[in-house]
Amino acid sequence: MAVDASSVTQEQDHESRDERGTGGRGTSASWRTAWPLALSLLPLGLLVMASWIGRYVRPSADEWCFLPSVRDHGISGLIGKFYFTDNGRVGNGLLVGLYARFPVAGHQWFGLISGVLMLALLWALAVQLLRRADLEVPRGLPLLVASMITAVFLFATPNTYKTFYWPAASVSHTVAPVLACAVVIPLLRAGGRRSRMAALAVVFTAGIFMGTLSEEASVVALVVLSCVVLFAHRVFAVRVRAFARRWSLLGMAGVVVGTVVLMTSPGSRNRREHYGADRASMLAPESLLGSLRGYGQILETILTTWQYAGAVAAGVLLGLLARGRARRPAALLPCRPLLLTSLGAAAFLVSGYLCTVITYPVFGSDVVTTERTWNDYLLLYVMLLAGAGAFIGRSLRQHVRRTGVAAFGAAAVCATAVLGLVGPLHGLGDAMQVRAEKWDRQDRYLREQAAHGVKVAPYTPVSVAQMLEPFSNQGRRIWPAQCVADYYHLDKVTDARQRP
Repeated sequence: MAVDASSVTQEQDHESRDERGTGGRGTSASWRTAWPLALSLLPLGLLVMASWIGRYVRPSADEWCFLPSVRDHGISGLIGKFYFTDNGRVGNGLLVGLYARFPVAGHQWFGLISGVLMLALLWALAVQLLRRADLEVPRGLPLLVASMITAVFLFATPNTYKTFYWPAASVSHTVAPVLACAVVIPLLRAGGRRSRMAALAVVFTAGIFMGTLSEEASVVALVVLSCVVLFAHRVFAVRVRAFARRWSLLGMAGVVVGTVVLMTSPGSRNRREHYGADRASMLAPESLLGSLRGYGQILETILTTWQYAGAVAAGVLLGLLARGRARRPAALLPCRPLLLTSLGAAAFLVSGYLCTVITYPVFGSDVVTTERTWNDYLLLYVMLLAGAGAFIGRSLRQHVRRTGVAAFGAAAVCATAVLGLVGPLHGLGDAMQVRAEKWDRQDRYLREQAAHGVKVAPYTPVSVAQMLEPFSNQGRRIWPAQCVADYYHLDKVTDARQRP
């Protein structure tokens, strides 16, 4: 997103030409500030709509087991359950416990809180990147870029429910990569010795936490940080190069420590045994080939999802409107769009394939339909698109006399992409409302049965967006029926559809 940190003198040369093409700086300054902010209302409106729909979220799948555990043993009990029994993800257990502490309300508010958090972090990251690159942009533009990235990241996926509304998946695969990006903010703000030491402490601590939160997000972080270490001499100025490498290496060390904690846990061993992953090597030729085939299908879906063009268009606007200020020494070497875009594309492709490799022993060919695990590298893809768009906009600004048409076209693409996401989100909201009404009726019934001393009660699966439920898959998938019984203080629940 740092369009051109080291060519500020070139920016000054082009500024007067841009002003003539747009009718003069004095008459257009207020408009240049107002219209990006106005355009950002579209993706922000989509986020508001999605958050409002969140009131229809109800517990399902894994959460049937999380809720009684937190109720009976607290957040620390759930963390222990994750470490010793479930999967070893103690960081995941902490975040899950925070919303499971407030059963239904925690699920309903999760979308709003996580959405605002992700938007705020990406907005702050955009502001700091531009400041570090010594670029000046219209006031509302960083918000526009951040909100477009957030909107397409959350809602252009094949299964928005599992990406945004299902807290158990979101904390591992949606929130996790955004938290990883946010760790860059202290680095960008580091100036003196104390702030640099703080940035190093933050990245190491965050790396440990990430290693215990999400294996896939950890893989992406390792790939990106490795690129920084290997290619720092091609990207960063000499004065910041050594510190950037040191920061990256410490972050990688933190991720490795966290991953070791996770992989050596009893819970991780239980999970591998449950899925048979302990008997299958992810590096076996058939596993690598199966992963490659699955990843090819995933890429086909991602690359043909046209709404991601909104991220490119937001980047184009950034490249068109950014201006160099020449107030501080540049932290980056002279801009090399092809090199930076190629590195970003390589990091995305490699990390995406590696994420598929580590999930293939668990899901097999179903990695193609386990869309929630894509999000760990999808954020990198969306940010890559925005960066590539910024380079396109920069090139247009330098070679085209009048950029108004290009800016209008990019704004139109942003608007079209957002509007293209409204219909599917509205349809999902209708399905969620239907499920919420059925869920609430059954919730009242089961609580009444428990209050009257009934120990066994019928349960009807109520699913949405391909979410697992007890007795789903024609009644063959019993799990997590016992967790439902525990939640309602029953001994057992039976499949209501099979009652005589």
